[in-house]
Amino acid sequence: MGRLFGTDGVRGVANADLTAEMALGLSVAAAHVLAEAGTFEGHRPKAVVGRDPRASGEFLEAAVVAGLASAGVDVLRVGVLPTPAVAFLTGSLGADLGVMLSASHNAMPDNGVKFLARGGHKLDDELEDRIEAVYDEHRHGEPWERPTGADVGRVRSYDEGFEDYVAHLLDVLPNRLDGLKIVLDEAHGAAARVSPEVFTRAGAEVVTIGAEPDGLNINDGCGSTHLDKLKAAVVEQGAALGIAHDGDADRCLAVDHTGQEVDGDQILAVLALGMRERSALRSDTVVATVMSNLGFKLAMEREGIHLVQTAVGDRYVLEEMKEKGFALGGEQSGHVIVLDHATTGDGTLTGLLLAARVAQTGRTLRDLASVMERLPQVLINVPDVDKARVKTSADLAAAVAEAERELGETGRVLLRPSGTEPLVRVMVEAADIDQARSVAGRLADAVKSALG
Repeated sequence: MGRLFGTDGVRGVANADLTAEMALGLSVAAAHVLAEAGTFEGHRPKAVVGRDPRASGEFLEAAVVAGLASAGVDVLRVGVLPTPAVAFLTGSLGADLGVMLSASHNAMPDNGVKFLARGGHKLDDELEDRIEAVYDEHRHGEPWERPTGADVGRVRSYDEGFEDYVAHLLDVLPNRLDGLKIVLDEAHGAAARVSPEVFTRAGAEVVTIGAEPDGLNINDGCGSTHLDKLKAAVVEQGAALGIAHDGDADRCLAVDHTGQEVDGDQILAVLALGMRERSALRSDTVVATVMSNLGFKLAMEREGIHLVQTAVGDRYVLEEMKEKGFALGGEQSGHVIVLDHATTGDGTLTGLLLAARVAQTGRTLRDLASVMERLPQVLINVPDVDKARVKTSADLAAAVAEAERELGETGRVLLRPSGTEPLVRVMVEAADIDQARSVAGRLADAVKSALG
């Protein structure tokens, strides 16, 4: 069996890959590992547990709560709330760990278990590996150490979590949204209640779509992975902008008043300039991944903002931000981290800050986003190759060097081995789409020849 933990918790088809027994066992293991790591510091441990609206979240939540309580952990059930809300509450309530049940943007049959450490931070690889090792050890016969009597964990609902999170978001908003008409696509997900509430209280006129979760319709033709409905609604309603979340609302994409998409790179660019104006962009630096569009890098250079790039994945962006003390980072997919106010990507916060910039400047989102020009980007997946030799093949290195000479300063090449499949991703950006396609096609052929 491969590693259970992926890039964002343990995820799979609920009741097939991810069972109630697994959720319970992982929760007990997490309680034991975090206690041994000194997280609990001799006091009775406390956990915050939340979920998205998936039907499977109901039984998985019951399993997680049972596992934690059986390990002597007191549990606060906050119900259906976004992942960043669970992270915030884990920190604000002084909990020793948090658990979020969600498969983010995945289809409804999937679900996942995400663990958070004290303060609402994602676990590092070492802690995840220890939890998995303890889970495997006890799954194969080593008995758990089980508390009894008054030492078992107690469980109660914490309905105040909704209001706590809304108040937090309003507290960090730099200015009100009065006069803005905004369409929100909630993906029938975890933010279906909280996002319309906070935008309305901030002064916006709110129109919602995808805000009627029934446990089965999450991400179904709506949300940040399906923007067509939002684009049409923004134009039809004559709205200033639209905001789209994914199932657990840790990401945000936008649509301008003409119905054009504003992606994560453009959102980062708009927020970076606004934060610099407020002296909130520490070291005048923004953190992004190597997959960010070259147009974003060129725009930041032109505006005098330093760009630090990391490996693909919001966890690597966050690690760099925490290590160097940077305030803003994110991904093209819409995971945006504002570290002064959140420990993870927060789609609702991102949307609020983007709308606040529109309200504060009086400019359209289309105008604000034009600070960067998205260069044409072509991505080709090359399957059935030896991805381990991407960095060592002399023939491939020569092909890449030739492509980079052809593209010059207005283009970019990136070869990236897939983390889960035997394939290599070839990404080419250029000022002209035909040139990008031509170079990408030649490089894909070179990958097949050198690594096939």
